[in-house]
Amino acid sequence: MDKNNWEDCKQALSSARYFLFIPVFIILTISHISRAIRWKILMKPMGYKPRLLNTFFAVMVGYLANLAVPRLGEVLKCTILGKYEKVPPEKLVGTIVVERVVDLISLVVVFFIAVVTQASVIGDYSKETIKKYFLRGSKETIIIKFAIILIFFLIMFFVARYIFKKYTHVKFIHKIKNIFKGIITGLGTIKNLENKGSFVFHSILIWTCYLIGTYIGFFAIQGTEHLTIAAAFPVLAFASIGMIITPGGIGTYPIFIMQVMSLYSIEEGIGFANGNLQWLAQFLIILIIGFLSLLLLPYINKKTTSAKVN
Repeated sequence: MDKNNWEDCKQALSSARYFLFIPVFIILTISHISRAIRWKILMKPMGYKPRLLNTFFAVMVGYLANLAVPRLGEVLKCTILGKYEKVPPEKLVGTIVVERVVDLISLVVVFFIAVVTQASVIGDYSKETIKKYFLRGSKETIIIKFAIILIFFLIMFFVARYIFKKYTHVKFIHKIKNIFKGIITGLGTIKNLENKGSFVFHSILIWTCYLIGTYIGFFAIQGTEHLTIAAAFPVLAFASIGMIITPGGIGTYPIFIMQVMSLYSIEEGIGFANGNLQWLAQFLIILIIGFLSLLLLPYINKKTTSAKVN
């Protein structure tokens, strides 16, 4: 950005309505609680019923870990439930895969709504962004890439099957085999859900909270408060790409928001300020609740263990 836009950015941040962090904090916390409930629903067909508090703590510690190392949080939250709820971590891996697939479908739905309702505004930008980050190269190159990936996974599948069959007596191989079995078991939970309606409800609630949080964020900066709820769809959709590209969306989340807002004739400085505030709100929630969860996990479970002994 040029000097004038930087000045606009600093001015916007200095006069921002920071009290709006409170409703955004509450709404996004509800989304995290809903995510914990949805995870519990996925575990139920396997016969596991962890306490909601431990599940919520595990989710938040997972988010905290992801800020440092991408995907570390997925492993860590399975390990936490394994420790405090005696749920085999290898059996939870499949439920994590199911969650990610559902989140991807939800993001595609948000993209679809954004493109359909705001096609005249974001149409060209959508094509350019998707091509830049997900479909680089010519059609032939893309097809070759997908073919190579498919062949690679097929080879890995047959090699793994051979190793698991021939060397199952080896302790390390046996452990890896159990992890794969756990993934398959976890993936199977989606068809054995006892309460599919509740699972769908929480999946919708999670992304509705994201959308409302984004919309409230518009009112934090003078110059973006006039944006409608319809504009929140493309802002959320492209900002989510930022979350995928870098850990916690660091650096990329505000830039995508700035770029989308520029399509609504909002100056770069104003859009960048809003993007940073929206990212900061999410970052603080994960930082504060994540650390609290990390501290409270052993304390809460120690009290529970002591109560059971007494």
